[in-house]
Amino acid sequence: QVRFSIAPFLPVQPMGFKSYASKPAAEGLCLYLALWVDLAGPLNPVTGFVVNVSQIDQVVRRDAIPLLTRVVQDAFGQRQTLNLSFLASCLGRAWKAIAVSFDSQILSQLRLELNPFKYLAIETEDAEMFIYSEKFEFSAMHKLWNEAFDPAKNIELFGKCANPAGHGHNYILQVQVQKKADSQEGGWHCDFERVVTEHFLDLVDHKNLNVDVPGLESMNPTVENLAFFAWEKLEGQFENAKLCKITVWENDRTYCSYCR
Repeated sequence: QVRFSIAPFLPVQPMGFKSYASKPAAEGLCLYLALWVDLAGPLNPVTGFVVNVSQIDQVVRRDAIPLLTRVVQDAFGQRQTLNLSFLASCLGRAWKAIAVSFDSQILSQLRLELNPFKYLAIETEDAEMFIYSEKFEFSAMHKLWNEAFDPAKNIELFGKCANPAGHGHNYILQVQVQKKADSQEGGWHCDFERVVTEHFLDLVDHKNLNVDVPGLESMNPTVENLAFFAWEKLEGQFENAKLCKITVWENDRTYCSYCR
């Protein structure tokens, strides 16, 4: 992850930085972005690296960040919308700019973090397809229990989660869709929040998953089954985009992803 900030209206970007935050750091209110770079390659037996991460940082700051900065400044200057298809094409240009700077490593994904809960990713330099991901929160309670087992067996299998009174989680749902990039005026519009809320969140938020949710009554509401259930409810609901992965986080350490 390479973090950087853009001051859209300054002709020269201030280069001050905080090592934990971003470089450039800009001044005052600015756009904070992060570019994730995935490289694949053989392990170097001498260094133990696939690639030295400082090399990634240097290449991205030299060749990709100035390009993205110019794109943002031009768009702001012309009052132009930075839609997802346009940003995907910009990532394609950044891909071509940095891919040639690595030796035996292959660039496998570029992912632009638009904010802490949304990102846009491409997996080829032509950027004909992009992946868009957004996170949502919901709260629910459940009891993990299998009626085929006696209480001792349930407690052995599920531990505290087998509490007869149930327990709750603040879940995080991450929804990823794949979309063909296009140059249509205005780009791709999808009421992502409405779709996810209407077809999944309204069903589970602040509910007892064992008894309140039609379709879950025959399942043990584990994080695995929740991911599958979310897929079943959201597949086919995004206009001109294909659902490609569902991830449900039970806490900041435990999650399950489902895809087909």
